[in-house]
Amino acid sequence: MAISLVIFEDNHPLRQSLEVLLNDGVHFQVTGAFGECTLASDQVQLLKPDLVLMDINMPGLSGIEGLKNIKQTSPETKIIMYTVLEDDNVIFDCMCAGADGYLLKNTPPAKIIQALEEAVNGGAPMSPGVAAKVLAFFRNSLPGNNYNLTKREAEILQHLVNGLSYKMIADASFISVDTVKKHLKNIYAKLHVSCGTEAVAKAIREKIVNF
Repeated sequence: MAISLVIFEDNHPLRQSLEVLLNDGVHFQVTGAFGECTLASDQVQLLKPDLVLMDINMPGLSGIEGLKNIKQTSPETKIIMYTVLEDDNVIFDCMCAGADGYLLKNTPPAKIIQALEEAVNGGAPMSPGVAAKVLAFFRNSLPGNNYNLTKREAEILQHLVNGLSYKMIADASFISVDTVKKHLKNIYAKLHVSCGTEAVAKAIREKIVNF
């Protein structure tokens, strides 16, 4: 079954390009595409998409506010921020507001598709440049692992913060994807969070892992 998707992007040509790329009817079905997010919460409640692709700089209401509004009324909806902004504070604000991923607009089309699929499966995809910004939050900081994470769990959480997909984490840790998912389930329980984005945000905020 195709993943239903709503796009919020004020750049009309880019919005059309994203629709062409993603509305294949097999993997994804674009059920709505809007140039602003003032009514984002109502539109998402009406269309009930699995996933939202959200720009940040938009007229009327910023994508961060749109993100917050959607998460308040439809917390189960996955939201990927899609932007040119690499500012540390913007990235952190999005993550704390509940974003399920953060992609830069120079992301290749194949990587966009991979990231969206990863988000639907519980991952927290980020562009490499964004992952580098996230790492900067940890640099020169001592870990605050007060959640009894095992060495393996801390390693997997580190990879998650670094923006790695399940498969990439599995390859880096020499374990199966199913084992990665089991470890993540344990990590979420120990951190008292419900998804990868919340785990990453908490890891950054509380300096749970060390890089």
